[in-house]
Amino acid sequence: MPKGIVSIINIFVESKELDSVVKAVTKLPEATDVFEVTGEYDVVALVNTKDILEFRSLIKNKILKIPGIRSTVTAVVLYTHKLNGKVLGE
Repeated sequence: MPKGIVSIINIFVESKELDSVVKAVTKLPEATDVFEVTGEYDVVALVNTKDILEFRSLIKNKILKIPGIRSTVTAVVLYTHKLNGKVLGE
């Protein structure tokens, strides 16, 4: 199970800035996975930070400062039941 705070960040992007936003988010060391998706959001990023204060700093000082990002909706992972096809036990 990953250590620290694992979060799923759903990102709304200005259409013309999609490529540059994806490149910028991909460069963040905290981003473990970055997906361009269909649906309500444009980009989904899985991020891992050591604690909630580092997560706050990531959102406030890095992600929301990327030009072209309109807003984000985040879900913090409370528990991982299955990872990479493997069921995890308690």
